[in-house]
Amino acid sequence: MSIAEPAPATATERGEKLVESLFGASIATMELFAVYLGDRLGFYRAIGESGAATSTELAQRTNTNERYTREWLEQQAMAGVLDVEDTGVASTRRYSLPAGHDEVLTDRDSLSFMAPMVRLAAGCVSVMPALLNAFRNGGGVPYPHYGQDTREGIADMNRVMFINQLASEWLPALPDIHQRLLDTDRPARVADIGCGTGWSSIAIAQGFPAALVDGFDVDDASIETANATAASLGLQDRLTFEVRDAGDPTLAGSYDFACAFECIHDMANPIATLAAMPRLVGTGGTVLIADERVADVFDATTGDEIERLMYGFSILHCLPVGMADEPSAGTGTVMRFDTFRAYAEQAGFQNVEVLPIDNIFWRFYRLTA
Repeated sequence: MSIAEPAPATATERGEKLVESLFGASIATMELFAVYLGDRLGFYRAIGESGAATSTELAQRTNTNERYTREWLEQQAMAGVLDVEDTGVASTRRYSLPAGHDEVLTDRDSLSFMAPMVRLAAGCVSVMPALLNAFRNGGGVPYPHYGQDTREGIADMNRVMFINQLASEWLPALPDIHQRLLDTDRPARVADIGCGTGWSSIAIAQGFPAALVDGFDVDDASIETANATAASLGLQDRLTFEVRDAGDPTLAGSYDFACAFECIHDMANPIATLAAMPRLVGTGGTVLIADERVADVFDATTGDEIERLMYGFSILHCLPVGMADEPSAGTGTVMRFDTFRAYAEQAGFQNVEVLPIDNIFWRFYRLTA
């Protein structure tokens, strides 16, 4: 006996489902930006460090307005982000961070730290008028226009992966490169392309105490931050950051290893950057690229939450950034394997190997010149 297929949803049912979805998304969006306020104003940190607080106590700890602080606390309790000891009187209710929520909201070194993604979301929507113009007329939105929230959101979101996994998990997947980086008699030279605020370079320098690392990016504000961080960590003797194009011919043959993390898909001319990287390491040298992990083909019936996330970032940030310079490849965040392989082959790489590194966001490629 066969089981009958469920009847297709009617137009009314599909409409009602969309209403429900968008209503829920609207609530989630407002709650997301409430978390943004809590992070930026130091509310979570103040409660985590000093314990439960009334609205007056939290306002005093953070130098904020009590009335706004009280409304935020009540909203956070209603959303289930904070616990509340309800006395029945607004001024004496005490709010605390539940166990487990402290790591998600305040532990900057934890892989569960979500505040940077919230901050990145805020940055992505900060340029909406410019984004509307780009959709209507073409062109793009330059990366610096997205501002500090986007720059620091990306940096802190990736930082936790870099400091926890880059030296201990990702680079050991390239055994020959790993051994070269461990060689203290002949310090390895590493070029980190599109380094942003520098945490990938810093993680390599910290994980391999003999390595000499040069980070390159075209964003002035990112490089300024990277240099300040390197100085604060006492790594200036082995770590340098420059606003510089990887294609600078004076860099040719200077490095034992080159890498680029989550930046190729943002570039107007990814092939040119990839083509410059073999020149950095010489014939037979190794290049490591980490970029977005998405399905190999478009299929709207099987897309998961990660692919939905990537498309969200693509329409709001990555595609407009990549389209800001012309001519542009117009890659976007959803860079599928065949697209990247075509870029690498056009750049002159003879071998494109996908490394067996488990990461829900990124796919890792070993390229051989």
